[in-house]
Amino acid sequence: MILVRSPLRISLGGGGTDLPSYYMENEGFLVAAAINKYVFVSVMNPFSTGYTLKYSEYEHVQNIDDIKHPIIRESLKLGFKKNLEITTLADLPSGTGLGSSGSFTTALIKALYANSSKNLNSDELAELACDIEINKLNEPIGKQDQYIASYGGISSFSFNKDDSVDVKPLNISDDTLFDLEDNLMLFFTGYSRSASKILKDQQTKSKQNDEDMLNNLHNVKKLGLESKNALESGDTKLFGELMHEHWENKKKRSGGMSNDKINSWYDIAMDNGAIGGKLVGAGGGGFLMFMANDRNKLRKALNNAGMEEVRFNFDFEGTKTLIT
Repeated sequence: MILVRSPLRISLGGGGTDLPSYYMENEGFLVAAAINKYVFVSVMNPFSTGYTLKYSEYEHVQNIDDIKHPIIRESLKLGFKKNLEITTLADLPSGTGLGSSGSFTTALIKALYANSSKNLNSDELAELACDIEINKLNEPIGKQDQYIASYGGISSFSFNKDDSVDVKPLNISDDTLFDLEDNLMLFFTGYSRSASKILKDQQTKSKQNDEDMLNNLHNVKKLGLESKNALESGDTKLFGELMHEHWENKKKRSGGMSNDKINSWYDIAMDNGAIGGKLVGAGGGGFLMFMANDRNKLRKALNNAGMEEVRFNFDFEGTKTLIT
């Protein structure tokens, strides 16, 4: 049996500029971090024929084209032996803004290659995952999820007009890292959603050179660069303030980005120990993330408001084979 895990991620600044509809014309930039919440994929060679798939549904088919799960179907078309059993599990549900689709795709591809006694480096793995989701399945998504899942750590990503990606780990001190792990806090809104609708609107407007959308994304890219500089200089207070500016800017991108309940939770947080925060991911639900200057006060206030905290540390290993 092959068992692979791939980390989920949080966006720290510049999210949205990783979509081809933006970076192919303007270049993109963002900062993201992998966290120690994972998607797991196992691949086995059973005695039964065909493909046995166990995820939120169960499938057993003889032909790849009959597979309902689009990512599994397209991944298997890369060319792997028949008679496979694939099982997937996750620490957190999908549709919560933590990049689970990209994490699943990188874990699946790495497991399939490992089962065929082949290895991929982090860049090859990320690009294969991007090709499946963006090119083959035409999902209106960006590249950050696949890249941060593949590489792990806390990194900046530059998305170039020639479709290449430059990856640079952030040069942050241990003190800054500990500060982030202590005071960067995630709270679940209770809403799961598909990012496709929000991102499709962004993609369409970017392709149409919508001035408001492009100016919004230009500003987000600038905030991503400023966030990188704040973290590398150890100024986590400024980083929190930039998160707040990022969120105010992000809400203008789509009417479905937030709702009254999310806005109310955000206001409670800002009145009770948060420096700044934002929804992680495309928006509309998932996790609210805050940088706190009083984490105990913030935790108590949001717990009283009915929100559940998910504690985490950073992952520096990326997509990794656990069992071969």
